[in-house]
Amino acid sequence: MPEGNYHHPLGVARHGAISAPPSTRVAPRPADEKITINLGPVDLGPIDLLVQEGFYTNRTDPIRTAIRNQLGVHADVVRQSAARQTLVLGIPHFTADDLKAAKAAHRKLVIRVLGLASIAPDVTPELALSAIESVTVLGALHARPAVKAALAGACVDVPASKASRNP
Repeated sequence: MPEGNYHHPLGVARHGAISAPPSTRVAPRPADEKITINLGPVDLGPIDLLVQEGFYTNRTDPIRTAIRNQLGVHADVVRQSAARQTLVLGIPHFTADDLKAAKAAHRKLVIRVLGLASIAPDVTPELALSAIESVTVLGALHARPAVKAALAGACVDVPASKASRNP
């Protein structure tokens, strides 16, 4: 393998580390992430009226719809930025077999995700440390608490508030 950085379809490889494709097995649908927003009565009143009139089933629906609409407006910017930052868009799932394969190939994974990265429950902290060079997630990271704790030093951009709990 050549020295230095080079581009790989799933990220940037550096010094023998390479972003590897996650397992092709589909992980169970993750639970939605919770966020909290503060709205004044001037904004909340019309929402309540729309719910009362049957346009939405609850207060969350119009807020979720507005967020999706805004993300749609900015979809090209998101795609371009994700490509520029070499982020995998979606919900990649890394299994113990994926990590063992990387380790057997003497490669460490560089995980860069825009969405949800999940590490399977059968991955031990030791295996994660030996097979993962770094983790950058814009969204959420699902992994056992012991695995997340072990990877804390490798987490480049996974704020604690974004690191979801997974049994």
